Parts: sequence; C-alpha cells; structure tokens
Amino acid sequence: MYLIKTPFLLRAFYPSCVWRKPNNEKLIYLSFDDGPHPIATPFVLAQLDKYNAKASFFCIGKNVVEYPAIYEQIITKGHTVGNHTQHHLNGWHTEDDLYLQNIQEASKVISTDFFRPPYGRIKRSQLKKIHANKNFPQQIIMWDVLSGDFDTKISGEACLNNVLKHTQAGSIVVFHDSAKAWDRLQVALPATLEHFTQLGYQFRAL
Repeated sequence: MYLIKTPFLLRAFYPSCVWRKPNNEKLIYLSFDDGPHPIATPFVLAQLDKYNAKASFFCIGKNVVEYPAIYEQIITKGHTVGNHTQHHLNGWHTEDDLYLQNIQEASKVISTDFFRPPYGRIKRSQLKKIHANKNFPQQIIMWDVLSGDFDTKISGEACLNNVLKHTQAGSIVVFHDSAKAWDRLQVALPATLEHFTQLGYQFRAL
C-alpha cells in the first residue's frame, strides 16, 4: 500500500521534513530515486534536456560507486544530487546507529545537504540524531506526489495519470531511475514533461 498524494496529517507528523515548495509560481520539482542506473538515468537526463528541465536525483551510494561516470553526468548537467543511503535501508526496520552509519558511508561519495529516506520511512529518533549532527545532510526531502512507477502491477499510463491528477505548482514529484520502474518511467516521464510544459510550468531542481 502507498499513497499517491501525501496527506496533511503525515506532513504534520514530520514537520522538519520538506514535502513541497511554495506554490506562488508555476514550478514543479521532479525527483528521481535509487540511481544512478546505466539505462534509466541516461534516459531521464536526455528527456530533461529536451525541456531545459532541472531535477533532483537521490542516489544510492553503492550505485554511485558502480556508475561514477553517470553520477558525474548528473552533476555536470546542473541537476541536484541527494543522499539516499548507501544500501537503500528502511529506517523503520533498522537500528538508529546502523542507519546513520549507512548515511555517512554514502556521504563519502555523494556531496550534498539533501537526504531522502528510502521508502520515505524514517524514525523520529533518527531524524533527531541527524539534525543534531551537522556532519549529516540537514535538508530531509520527502514528496508531495508519488508517481507509483515502482509498482509493477500498474501501467505506464496509470503512473502518468497519478502524476497529472495530483501535481500542482510547488509539488515535489517522485519518479525512480531504476530497473524496476523502467517500463512505467519511459511512458510517464516524457508525457509529464510535455503536459506541464504546455501548461506553462517550468521544472526546477531543489
């Protein structure tokens, strides 16, 4: 089970996290989790280039180690990178010390002040320890809209509909540049960029 649109109560429970941006301009903040990936990430970068769009990539440390050239390409093209732990740990199921160690390990190859918890799952105790130590990324980025592209039970068109129906000015939208999401990503991302560009929106990095 997952929620496409993040409800107010969840945002209120984690007030120190960033869930969306101000909505006084026609700006959308696309983000991509779990890369870099040798097929999905170059595809995403090419699509963003077509629309002069900037985005934010929350990278897994072990994937950065495996595909350093793709990671450097993300940065060279002017996109934002974020820490997504070294091994994609679920904070709810991980002891605090191990979780923080995994973030620190990823920080050795990902230089950023942005962190996104894998699955969006992080304990309040972990958040408190992160904010208490300035050696950790201090901006915890969640999201306003979850595309659902990781869900192998839905189609690319359904994923696209999730995004078109719920995205507004200021929304932080999550896609995944991963093998699991690839079938839906390649359908939904180009159509998302085209649709909102036609409506006069711009895409910015965090």
